[in-house]
Amino acid sequence: MKLPPSGAIWLIRIRWIAATMVFVATTLGYFGLGVLQTPYPLYAVGVGMLLYNAILAFIVREESPLRGFRPEDSFLLQIVLDLVALTLVLYFSDFCHNPFVVYYIFHMIIAGMYLRGARPYIVAGATALVIGAIIFLESLSLIPRFPFRFGGRELPPLHNLEALALFCAVATSLGMATYFTTSIRRYVDRAHAELRQKEKMLGIGQLVAGIAHQIANPLDGVQNCLRRISEAVKNDPRLTEYVNMMAEALERIERTAKRVQAFAQPRGLVLEKTDVNAAVEGTLAMLGTRIGQNIRVEKDLRPVPPVLGDKYTIQEVVFNLCTNALAAMPNGGTLTLRTKALGTQDDDQMNSVAIEVIDTGVGIPRANLEKIFEPFFTTRADSGGTGLGLGLCRMLISEMGGRIEVRSTLGQGTTFTVILNAYRDKDNKPA
Repeated sequence: MKLPPSGAIWLIRIRWIAATMVFVATTLGYFGLGVLQTPYPLYAVGVGMLLYNAILAFIVREESPLRGFRPEDSFLLQIVLDLVALTLVLYFSDFCHNPFVVYYIFHMIIAGMYLRGARPYIVAGATALVIGAIIFLESLSLIPRFPFRFGGRELPPLHNLEALALFCAVATSLGMATYFTTSIRRYVDRAHAELRQKEKMLGIGQLVAGIAHQIANPLDGVQNCLRRISEAVKNDPRLTEYVNMMAEALERIERTAKRVQAFAQPRGLVLEKTDVNAAVEGTLAMLGTRIGQNIRVEKDLRPVPPVLGDKYTIQEVVFNLCTNALAAMPNGGTLTLRTKALGTQDDDQMNSVAIEVIDTGVGIPRANLEKIFEPFFTTRADSGGTGLGLGLCRMLISEMGGRIEVRSTLGQGTTFTVILNAYRDKDNKPA
């Protein structure tokens, strides 16, 4: 799920409040309470915040001349500028004794929500290094301090062990905030994608059911008429042959319509203790002659615990993935089916079981990796591809509580991984 660009505008709006609070707190701390050593560096930081916030507010406006700049492009820039501003505010107000050091966590949450890939962790790591440098340089009196004053006395610098404890506390808090935020975001992304997929497949099911119904009704009438015609021309062998050909064609249409209706009709899955390796073996038996002469099949079925799933649905999904893999190797190659227990390797589904379908085919372009699960998206329309198979596979696996992942490299091949939950008995213990 992509967070809305309005988040960038929201950050700009809240920054006006933050800059105002810098002026208010500085004035109160210096002129009212007398705890600050000097207010001028803090006023300068507040002015800087107002200036860069005004520039950002101008850039992201719809009527801005920089129309090619999208609001979401500014997240990293805004986070970096805010971290610099926060660091300066804390530095000029007794960094090591300032309780507002916890505000770094807020920026880590924003980074985890809006930045992708390794960037949230890079931001967290760089921030922790800067914080550590300031803490230890101050504790060693290598940089000027701006200590708080209470009762006319300045707070002393931290002892080395105190500085180390403060750094460890702040660094681990930043790391945990980043990890939990990115983990939650990934989970929400997956849940949102599965929800959208189910909504699309439900709409498609309703559509094809209606089409099949409209085909079936007149088809019955045509078949009745054809039977009467066949009785009238039974003495003419040539016409009888034509009638029989028409009857066979109508029967094929009828079978297709019934298959479409069966596809559209919701089917309840029977989730039970299922042997994954047996399901994979059954799939290979069903492939039969579909495996080409230049394609070698390799099995790597390791000892895995049973899963909570539906045997026939798993076979249907693996069969579909194998069919796609064979189509991706027109000049031959290797099809590998592997099962393995993920154990603690899978952060999202602990003790899960993976089924990998690996081919050495043409691969999938990066731009298509997310589209392949979209209904009606296909790169094999000329050879009869409908674009429904992978979308249906994802929906079925999702209904069993699992997920499908894909990795691909152009010219080297593709790996589809089906991840399912391990079966647990009534005492919630693995079987």
